[in-house]
Amino acid sequence: MEILGIDIGGSGIKGAPVNTETGQVLAERYRLKTPAGAEPGPVTETIAQIARHFAWSGPIGVGFPGPIKQGIVKMAANISTAWVGLNAAEQIHQATGCSVTVINDADAAGLAEMAFGAGKNVKGVVIMVTLGTGIGTAIFIDGKLLPNAEFGHLEIRGHEAEARASDAARQREELSWKKYAKRLNRYFQTMEKLFWPDLFILGGGISKYHEKYLPLIKTETQIVPAQFLNEAGIVGAALAAYRE
Repeated sequence: MEILGIDIGGSGIKGAPVNTETGQVLAERYRLKTPAGAEPGPVTETIAQIARHFAWSGPIGVGFPGPIKQGIVKMAANISTAWVGLNAAEQIHQATGCSVTVINDADAAGLAEMAFGAGKNVKGVVIMVTLGTGIGTAIFIDGKLLPNAEFGHLEIRGHEAEARASDAARQREELSWKKYAKRLNRYFQTMEKLFWPDLFILGGGISKYHEKYLPLIKTETQIVPAQFLNEAGIVGAALAAYRE
């Protein structure tokens, strides 16, 4: 089945049609800047622009940067707080006229990797970590998702993790890859002590540069880059809509 996958990020909103049986992205992804402030109206209109770009009238899956329960936004960290309490699926449906499924963005990326990518057929505990404007996490136990795990907000040595170890923090503080890897190392080692996972999967926009910092991270748990890299969120959002 073909479904339009949309990934809402802190700097960009991107989408593409996806074959949900194979995970194949069927067209070059279309990306627009995330509107300043990421208010509900402008964000939903941006999603509608992406749908129009593909002349889309079928189902849409959306990866959203926050925890989602029954379509309702429960928290907003890197987007407008005006989203909290809104039914994001209904908002986007009204803007596009399409049936819409909304899922946490890291959960979406994790679904893609578990179904078609680095986590396929991996048993035990797998943790997907996405690095971008914030830090997203998705936890899987024998392939089953524990939804809305927000461990990007874990406090480490008195600091929220994503304030120190997100890609936005790296850019903001102009950190070298070595210094950035030191912060990531602390984050992954803390997560390892909490969950003792069998595999970490690293995703998000910065995953395409993984050769620069991943070899510097020292954990007992294997860490691998997402096979879909920054398209994992698009693929997983479409997959979430297909499975609903």
